[in-house]
Amino acid sequence: MSGGTAVPVTAGRTRPDVRPAVPRRHLRRALARARVHPVAYLLVLVLAAGLLTLAGPGTGTADAASVCQGRPARTVSFATGELRLYRTRHYACALVLAKRPGAPRPMKVTLQPRGGRAAVVAGRWGRQAGPVTVHALNRCVRATATVSGRSTATGWILC
Repeated sequence: MSGGTAVPVTAGRTRPDVRPAVPRRHLRRALARARVHPVAYLLVLVLAAGLLTLAGPGTGTADAASVCQGRPARTVSFATGELRLYRTRHYACALVLAKRPGAPRPMKVTLQPRGGRAAVVAGRWGRQAGPVTVHALNRCVRATATVSGRSTATGWILC
């Protein structure tokens, strides 16, 4: 043997890349558990197909989703924006949208229930300010909105 290296022989030792044998009882348990998975997988597929069929594309409307809960109650337009009021049984919600979205500008929206404190959101935004939500169960509310120095206000409404 010229130029080679001798590999020592290790008697009775196993090679590190060979895994030890798994006892049969562990295999039976693993197979018993694995039989449940195909049934659950099939059930999930059937439910997903049913949901896609019922609520697939084309069932929605083209209107954008609002950030306020409830139904639209009033919309007040003014020179630089639009004040939108929404109402549920217990709450009133307001937001103001700029007529021409773009660079951030001063915006403010206020919503006050009769006999309660006004909730105010003010800052600089490019598209909308709000939403502002107040508890208004069996109460009138009034709202004000300002966009770039121009404002609007409602009287007591949604009574």
